[in-house]
Amino acid sequence: MTMVIKAQALSKRYRHRLALDGCDLDVPAGRIVGLVGPNGAGKSTLLGLVSGMIAPTGGSIEVLGQRPAASAERLSRVGFVAQDAPVYTRLTVGEHLELGARLNPRWDAELAVRRLRERGLDLGQKAGSLSGGQRAQLALAMAAAKRGELLVLDEPVAALDPLARHGFMRDLLDLADELKVSVVLSSHLLGDLEQVCDHLIVLANGRVQLAGDVSDLLAVHYRVTGLPVGAELVHTEQSQGRTSMIVRSGEPVRGGAAVGLEEIALAYLTRAANGTGAHR
Repeated sequence: MTMVIKAQALSKRYRHRLALDGCDLDVPAGRIVGLVGPNGAGKSTLLGLVSGMIAPTGGSIEVLGQRPAASAERLSRVGFVAQDAPVYTRLTVGEHLELGARLNPRWDAELAVRRLRERGLDLGQKAGSLSGGQRAQLALAMAAAKRGELLVLDEPVAALDPLARHGFMRDLLDLADELKVSVVLSSHLLGDLEQVCDHLIVLANGRVQLAGDVSDLLAVHYRVTGLPVGAELVHTEQSQGRTSMIVRSGEPVRGGAAVGLEEIALAYLTRAANGTGAHR
C-alpha cells in the first residue's frame, strides 16, 4: 500500500517547548484525513512539517515518498491552505491567479477560473472585500490549481458560518474526487470532519493518540456497561446515575453498542486531557 505520509518518532521543539513528541504515522494515499485535537496539540506543527514549511528536530517524515520540500518540484506537489485562508487584500482575485501561475510550474489556470466563476467570484474584485467563505474558496482554488498530489488545510473553516462551512466541505469533496488527490484537513469541528473524512488522526499533548481508517476505527470501538475481558478501556462516562464505557477490542463485544466517530475522538481527547493518553 502506498503511503502519502510516513513519520517515525517525529518530533519538533521550539526552544523550551516540545510541540510534537515521537509521532508515528502511516497515512495511505487517496484518503481524506481528519486531524483533530485541542489548541496547542501540535496540529499546525504537524501540517507545517508535512507541507515542508518547517523541519523536524527529531525522527523522520516522508511525504509522497520523499523528504518534504527537498526541491521546488517537491513543493509543487503539495497544495497548502493556511488557517483563516489569508489573501493579499490589495490584489484582485484574478491577480492572485496570475501570481499562482508564475510560482507553480504545473498551474492549471482553467481549473482555478472555472471553480471560482462557478462559485460566483468576480475575478476583478479586490480580495480584501471578499467574505470569509469567498476567501476560503479562493485559497482552495489556488491550492488545487497547483495540480499537486496532496492538499493540506489548516483549520480552513474555523471562522466560517455553518452555510459557508457546508459549501466548503462539499467543494473539498468534489475537488478530491475530480483531482484524485489525498487531503489532510485539521479542524475543531468534529461533526464536519465526520461527514467528509475516511481517515482520522487524533493528536493531543504533541502525541498521536489514535490514527487509522474510519471504517477500521468504528469496527473496534464499542459502548458497554462493563469492561469485557481483553478490551482496552478508553473512557468512562457518568450520565443520569449510570456508568458506561467506550472500549477498544479486536474481538466482537457481545452486547456492545456502536459508537460514532465524534464520540471516539472525544473519548481519546478526554483520556489525554486526564493524563492517561498513550501513543497509538
